[in-house]
Amino acid sequence: MSLPFGTVDTTFERFLQELPADFRELAFEFKAFTRGRKIKTPEQLLQVVMNYCGIDLVLRETAGNFTLLEERISDTAIQKRLKACGPWVKALLGRLLGAAAPLLEGHLRFVVGDGSTVQGPGAKGTEHRLHLAVDLVRLDLISVKVTDAHEGESLAHYPLRDGDVVVVDRGYNSARALIECADRGVAVVVRYNPHSLNLYDAAGAKIDGLAELQATTETERCIPVRVQVEGEFIAGYLHGCRLPPAQAAEARRRVQAQAKQKGRQVQARTLALAEWVLVLSTLPPAVLPTASVLALYRVRWQVELVIKRLKSIVNIDHLRARQGSPLADLYLHGKLLYAWVLEQWARRRCGDGWNRLDGPRRATPWRVWNLLRQELTTAISGVRHWNLDRWGAC
Repeated sequence: MSLPFGTVDTTFERFLQELPADFRELAFEFKAFTRGRKIKTPEQLLQVVMNYCGIDLVLRETAGNFTLLEERISDTAIQKRLKACGPWVKALLGRLLGAAAPLLEGHLRFVVGDGSTVQGPGAKGTEHRLHLAVDLVRLDLISVKVTDAHEGESLAHYPLRDGDVVVVDRGYNSARALIECADRGVAVVVRYNPHSLNLYDAAGAKIDGLAELQATTETERCIPVRVQVEGEFIAGYLHGCRLPPAQAAEARRRVQAQAKQKGRQVQARTLALAEWVLVLSTLPPAVLPTASVLALYRVRWQVELVIKRLKSIVNIDHLRARQGSPLADLYLHGKLLYAWVLEQWARRRCGDGWNRLDGPRRATPWRVWNLLRQELTTAISGVRHWNLDRWGAC
């Protein structure tokens, strides 16, 4: 078929090519597809899922689109079919994320983890949490887990393995979690929170980290410590960087403002600690010295950019289903599957290393994602293949 203006025909088959080869068999295995009625194949069912989750059509719009592509169907029928698709979509996403770049023998893999909240319509608080792990060099998703509001941030949410170095913020200060990671060969670089994690010396006595830091005039300091709980311990290293006077004054001002907002009195110790950036590492300085640890932590915000892209470009926070609905769970996992395919298209168009953190930037992810999202919308909607004779039925 000759296409106008040399346009590429972006049919849904190109989306399907990014999925595991057995995606059809998985549809039967997870009972998302049992027999063909109006939706006759797993491929058609997945296109319906992506209309609802990927390009954010409401149920009635999804039904209208299917009517123009195949045959007349009601939004109630669409809703019933979608409710059965959650386990199938989860399985597909798990297969794809599990196929991330393998760990090279003798090399470390740097991973950054973080969480974010998603709420449905009319929500008065957190309903869902996304826990994401991102390869800090390739900047692609390694894993993502959707939980309810009762599960907080934890290193247990990420499928870390021997040779990984995970970089996380102060919400992950847990002695038990750090020890469990060390037992699996996983190193941790975490923004240290002195209010939630105690550190000890080689004799088991609690360390006053502030006193150690104030005893030096150096701008950087590395203090050997122990992380221990219930008789178990591991070696760690507290890396401190003294802020310049102007930045230290701004940090103290923020601490005072936060305390005033909560009606609390700021302690002198808290003001003194505000002058330092403290990062705890379970890797020895011979592997990651203080300067490298602090530089590594400074790029932790890359995971926050991934979350921001998911919300501002992919609209993962445009959840329409209410808490507890099967459609809410499907929407979040379906949206993540859509984002995965979007990233694969970006790599095919721009090259596998186009967005690596360890090289010069060739393009911004925002522009690439926005342009490819338009192309992907055309592929999912199938608008080029509408049968306008069915317009009355639609």
